[in-house]
Amino acid sequence: MTGLVLRPYQSEDDYWSIRAFLREVYLRNHRRDVGWQASRFDYWRWHMIENVGVVDSLEKAVFLWETETGHLAAVLNANNQTEAILTIHPDYQTPELEEDMIDVAEQNFGIPGRRLFVFVHDLTASRKAILRRRGYAETDGLPEHQWRRDLTTPLPDVLTPDGYAVRPIGDTGSGEWHGRSWVSWRAFHPDEPDEAYEGWEWSLNWLRSPLYRRDLDIIAVAPDDQVVAYCVLWYDDVTRTGLFDPVAVMPEHQRRGLGRAIMIEAMRRARNMGATLATVSGYEQGANALYRSVMSPDCDLNVPWARVL
Repeated sequence: MTGLVLRPYQSEDDYWSIRAFLREVYLRNHRRDVGWQASRFDYWRWHMIENVGVVDSLEKAVFLWETETGHLAAVLNANNQTEAILTIHPDYQTPELEEDMIDVAEQNFGIPGRRLFVFVHDLTASRKAILRRRGYAETDGLPEHQWRRDLTTPLPDVLTPDGYAVRPIGDTGSGEWHGRSWVSWRAFHPDEPDEAYEGWEWSLNWLRSPLYRRDLDIIAVAPDDQVVAYCVLWYDDVTRTGLFDPVAVMPEHQRRGLGRAIMIEAMRRARNMGATLATVSGYEQGANALYRSVMSPDCDLNVPWARVL
């Protein structure tokens, strides 16, 4: 028993309350991603749910723990059907609450016969004992590397390869939105046939996200005017933090410094708006090598633990 009131997500008012809660927790954790940033929650709603369909609805994928006076103490959401994300306010962090949240995740998320994943951050190592007792074990999957860069320190010059241009994307009437979507397909679906490509209209949902800014949606254009790389930096002026998601370069244009160039350009622009920190999550070796070189050697690990339901 936690003394808190549990309820499912109910309305649009909950969405805005959760965003404010995530900002407060992020700042209380000294801007470390123990839970989710508000910008990541936005991206999950407007891209991962609306475009990708990782869950059916917010009502089925989000649960809230509140005090008797209605203040949020914790939020649980399903990143997808097999991953549970626990965000807990430091004032209410207890083993009992974590147990309660994992109970709810096991009852409402996941697929019988498949693994449910719960994450252990560098700053929540005590969660290991809880998970181990419940039959979870650290997986051999790719951990999340949470890279960060202090934007109060100097940024290097943007070194754009000869013949390429780096700039913000044009308006939705330009062909650049089509081109950027094609970059996304080629970068994140390298083993799928081109015939499976579903077009670019999905990216219009990004315009509905409260933190989307077209001047922080940076593209790289090749000498033939083809868009070949892009990144989006979601800048939260409350926490003064920019979150990169995604960063993509077409396979045949990789290893030319384009990823570095677009990220530095985005950070320079965000810094001019007041940002003091930039963050990005990496999973695979190539992405982590880029992020380490662009951000800094400093990163936290968020490691997946799992059990079969």
